[in-house]
Amino acid sequence: MINIKNELKKRVLVLDGAMGTMIQNHHLNEEDFRSTRFANWPVNVKGNNDLLSITQPAIIQEIHDEYLAAGADIIETNTFNATSISLADYQMEDLVYEINFASAQLARKAADKFSLLNPEKPRFVAGVLGPTNKTTSLSPDVNDPGYRAVYFDELKNAYFQQAKALFDGKVDVLLVETIFDTLNAKAALFALEELFEKEEKKLPVMVSGTITDASGRTLSGQTLEAFLNSVSHIELLSIGLNCALGAEQLRPYIKELSEKSPFYVSVHPNAGLPNQFGEYDESPEKMGTHIHDFLNHDFANIVGGCCGTTPDHIREMAKIAEKANIRKIPAHETATRLSGLEPLKISKEVNFVNIGERTNVSG
Repeated sequence: MINIKNELKKRVLVLDGAMGTMIQNHHLNEEDFRSTRFANWPVNVKGNNDLLSITQPAIIQEIHDEYLAAGADIIETNTFNATSISLADYQMEDLVYEINFASAQLARKAADKFSLLNPEKPRFVAGVLGPTNKTTSLSPDVNDPGYRAVYFDELKNAYFQQAKALFDGKVDVLLVETIFDTLNAKAALFALEELFEKEEKKLPVMVSGTITDASGRTLSGQTLEAFLNSVSHIELLSIGLNCALGAEQLRPYIKELSEKSPFYVSVHPNAGLPNQFGEYDESPEKMGTHIHDFLNHDFANIVGGCCGTTPDHIREMAKIAEKANIRKIPAHETATRLSGLEPLKISKEVNFVNIGERTNVSG
């Protein structure tokens, strides 16, 4: 079996583009989402893209094939919202295992087909664990800051259930992506560690966070370096950034990550910023210039696309990646690196660090 770690030592890998954008191009209606099996489902299911792995598998298979034909090395499973927490919106919590397993198998079939066509360019499947529609760090009720819509253990159990199905479906990598709340990500990573221990087998893990705006912070308030410190207790295949911003806006952050990350670095931005209609219209050529810049400066090991990207965007990236230099993981000194909203590095140059209570009324 080809090891993705070995491939990353040899070349820049290309991740696929947006699944949702491609699904929207099919203009599916409520009946298409339901198919015959869910014809009498009590609530509307249109918009539950993950369900299409069961009700419209041919469409999902076609999308995977299009991205692979465009040159993608890694394709993502159609499971961005396939946890019990997110599927509760459609009263489909009981379908978590079935949806994730079916999605993994569709992607596995497509990747294996293209790997056989060109064994020199093996293809890989990333099992996607999305951020869910709830946050463990913030209260959705401004009048009750201590309230939480979901708690850590609930989230960890939901991620474990999803990851188990993806694992059984034979994915190559598990990708915790579009992280806006680091505590959610830590629940996912804890679930993965628990799964690997139970199965007595580890899969490579990719992590991809989301910088929400020009502040350079995640939605839960962390700076990029603090986020990196927060998840570096896990032996990651890669850490990266995706969504929220276009490639141009992500440049300073991906540069910083490439300098500080002890792992491989990934980036899959949106096709620019959304226009007044909420659509993404940055062309493959324009986006390609930014990706070329990233690779020319050795910022990333894995490139791909998020919202608004299509096989044409991935085709452009694949052409650029084929000729790109490989980013070498920089040497890092051993130091204690901690994180709150800001990072704290304790090294030989730091004379004294006072650790104590700072939560009393007098500060």
